[in-house]
Amino acid sequence: MRLSLAVLAALSLVLLSPPARAATGNATPAADTTWSASFDSPARFWALRLRPGQDLRVELGRFARAKKLRAAFIASCAGSCTRTAVRYANQPGASVRDGHFEIVSLTGTLAADGMHVHASFADSAGTTFGGHLMDGSIVYTTAEIVIGELSTAAFARETDSTYGWKELAVRRR
Repeated sequence: MRLSLAVLAALSLVLLSPPARAATGNATPAADTTWSASFDSPARFWALRLRPGQDLRVELGRFARAKKLRAAFIASCAGSCTRTAVRYANQPGASVRDGHFEIVSLTGTLAADGMHVHASFADSAGTTFGGHLMDGSIVYTTAEIVIGELSTAAFARETDSTYGWKELAVRRR
């Protein structure tokens, strides 16, 4: 398992590294783009394992606060849960399922003051479902997670006037 996490972390670093910059340096997007912020940043990575009975979302938040993460993301996750809690699109609360589920995807942004994480799970028949990860997704055997953090960025959650939700704001540190 050590080798697979090391290989995964190295692969994530290669895949997530920004492309080579032109000789002019770090370009800012043109004023007519729809990006709210865009710049390259080096990253560092952590590999961790959650154990049976731990809450996936609670532990991600605990890790982000303990490491004082400011601009982190989930690079990879493999594992299983006995209970899942996800909020489907445009629904007011979590949908909870009990059983045995593979974690087939876990993605999102993390900071010490908040997160936005989506998860996909597959049941024993291979039926896949997913949505916004909520408290209550309980690890069955393991959750092997690689988390990266952008070294020169800071994430914040700011209210977007379009729909009134708190959305990602990216800043330079």
